[in-house]
Amino acid sequence: MSQHDFNIANQSFPATRTDLNNALVALASNSSGDAEPATKYANQWWYETDTNTLKLRNEANTGWVPICILDQGNNNVLSITTQGLTLGATTITATGAEINQLSGKVAKTAGLETIWIPAAAMYPSTTNGCSALTQVETTALRPDMKVLDFAADADDFAQFSIAFPKSWNEGTVKFQVFWTPSTTDTGDCIWGLQGVSVADGATIDVAFGTAVTVTDAGIGTVEDQQVSAVSGDVTITNAAVDTQSYFQIFRDANAGGDTFTGVSRLLGVKLFFTTDAANDA
Repeated sequence: MSQHDFNIANQSFPATRTDLNNALVALASNSSGDAEPATKYANQWWYETDTNTLKLRNEANTGWVPICILDQGNNNVLSITTQGLTLGATTITATGAEINQLSGKVAKTAGLETIWIPAAAMYPSTTNGCSALTQVETTALRPDMKVLDFAADADDFAQFSIAFPKSWNEGTVKFQVFWTPSTTDTGDCIWGLQGVSVADGATIDVAFGTAVTVTDAGIGTVEDQQVSAVSGDVTITNAAVDTQSYFQIFRDANAGGDTFTGVSRLLGVKLFFTTDAANDA
């Protein structure tokens, strides 16, 4: 610990050498000491030993700017004092308290999201509609099923609508069908989905987009839960944010590949969509 006024007096050589050495020691130790140096200079370093704080004299030579506090026992930096921080080219605007809220959490990022649409949120299409919503009891006081029944001998349709979040990238979606069989048949059941988005002021009287289908074989046990594979990409006509998107789901019973002989009971649909922002701000 050493401090010096950094002013070498006019004196004899041995004293001058001692004075120079003392000045160099003070310079090398950042003028360390419990009290501030008696003589101070603009942009001078001072390490305050009683608080382990490294300080820099301001440009006007009127005060000290705290830079950091050191943990001498563990040989690391305990804290850094700053009013702003830039990483790369990005300025960090969050406060320490706001950053601390992320402790132990994972920040939400843009990417794949899902939304669940239960059969109870759907309705039979006016033309060639499936059955009305039905509540089916399994065993008393066990889960009841809210289902829409789709026949085996004709194409039946149901519809639903959602408003995607603003963070939706307006791209394609995929779907997964949750259903339960009414018989023990193990034939293939083919489900299809198509969609269209309608903006403010636009007509709702518009055709759905191209349908995409997914096939799921009957599980062979009545009232068992069935979950189809995830479908291919479904293109939503006129996809855009701040729209209402209408969907039509159907059983493609007339397709040659639909060999499930019983009524297929729709429990709901999971939609997969992609976001390009972490939130809807």
